[in-house]
Amino acid sequence: MFDLLLARLLEIDKKLFLIINQTNSPFWDRVVYWITHELFWIPLYIVLLYLIIKSFKKRSWLILLTIAVLITICDQFASGLVKPYIQRLRPCFDPNLKAIVHVVGRHHGLYSFISSHAANTFGLATFLWLLFRSHYWFLLFVWASIVSYARIYGGVHYPGDILLGALSGVCCGWVTYTLYNHYCTKYKIDKTL
Repeated sequence: MFDLLLARLLEIDKKLFLIINQTNSPFWDRVVYWITHELFWIPLYIVLLYLIIKSFKKRSWLILLTIAVLITICDQFASGLVKPYIQRLRPCFDPNLKAIVHVVGRHHGLYSFISSHAANTFGLATFLWLLFRSHYWFLLFVWASIVSYARIYGGVHYPGDILLGALSGVCCGWVTYTLYNHYCTKYKIDKTL
């Protein structure tokens, strides 16, 4: 019963992937190429760094250290633990799909489940949203969604890879924020902006 359900979910995942991946154009190929390129997001990271330092001043080093730990946890959970254990081939390497997959941009590694990009971006978005407690910071979830969608469009992740990668990132971001908050309370570190 479970195997039948899993096979059905994987089939739906492939069909949804093909719908997204096959709806492409030269214009969107260029957009997705830049979205998936690490250098494209440097201005956003500089703005985030500025806002953290400006808002938290002396405590900003603790927040930046916490973010570094969070990204490491998200990335290692996805790439170091889940991908080698599950070993689901990227769509562009799947022998049944690779002839029809439209690939855009770069990809690292043979396996796709779960998406490290989704885990990292959703983990960061969750942590910062909880930290700043402002509706504007919810826009980071839009950024994480755009990055994640580009990975499907680019032919390197299935929607299920993204969905569960995002879920793992949200969980890691929430747990990291909870531990950060507990640490600040325990050691009487001012948490206000």
